[in-house]
Amino acid sequence: MKLLSCITFLLLSLVVARADLPTLWIIGDSTVHNTGKNGGLVLRGWGDEIPAFFDPAKVRVVNKAMGGRSSLTFLTEKRWDEVLAGLKPGDRVLIQFGHNDVGSPGEKSRFRGTLKGTGEETRDVTKPDGTTEAVHTYGWYLRNYITTAKAKGAEVTVCSPIPHKKWDNGTFAPDFVDYGKWALESADTAGATFIDLTNIIRAAYQKDGEEKVATYYADERTHTTTDGAKRNAGSVISGLKALPGSPFDAWLSEEGRAVETWKPVAAPVQP
Repeated sequence: MKLLSCITFLLLSLVVARADLPTLWIIGDSTVHNTGKNGGLVLRGWGDEIPAFFDPAKVRVVNKAMGGRSSLTFLTEKRWDEVLAGLKPGDRVLIQFGHNDVGSPGEKSRFRGTLKGTGEETRDVTKPDGTTEAVHTYGWYLRNYITTAKAKGAEVTVCSPIPHKKWDNGTFAPDFVDYGKWALESADTAGATFIDLTNIIRAAYQKDGEEKVATYYADERTHTTTDGAKRNAGSVISGLKALPGSPFDAWLSEEGRAVETWKPVAAPVQP
């Protein structure tokens, strides 16, 4: 009986200790979290593979990203409310949206599209149930995530979107150029850090070569295999390590510490 009580006490102590750890929350779309399949290939997002780069004794990693979501729908579906409810001082949030923001607002893009840019303008969209929704800019939604997270005592890092697979005469092509600018501007304005993930991954893919990169994608150009998700997770870690006085260093596992640090430029690389 005493042995059982000791084991119970130890297990409860571990649960309490883990609950007291800082949490790294991740939000985004299917390029960040994916549970689908394409033929015999399993689809994964970088957020699914990134926990291996962190020490579980030092930080909890919670991936709340959801496929098919944009910066708009992740908010309106109240998925962000679930994250906010768990946020506490000392936590950090990683954000990556853009793939489902690109369509025009309204039915054509399944009511996921956001307005281009970072301004305060809105556009009213009538939904199938007859209600009207005011759609904001991509930058407005990013700022909303940042400011509400910081109000809970958390810090935020915004990532530009992972690129689509596209080669141009042996060069991995630029992608999401405007969204990279808007993500950077929104992060700077609202007091978050920024990772130029689009171009970190472009550099990594250029190094790996076209044949190897083909194994990173489970479909024509967007969704990644487990190998691709692992490669992209490493690129995220590289970007985090390159942040000035990176607060993430203390959380890294041995695998995370071994990742090569990418030296960021002041703004997203232009084509």
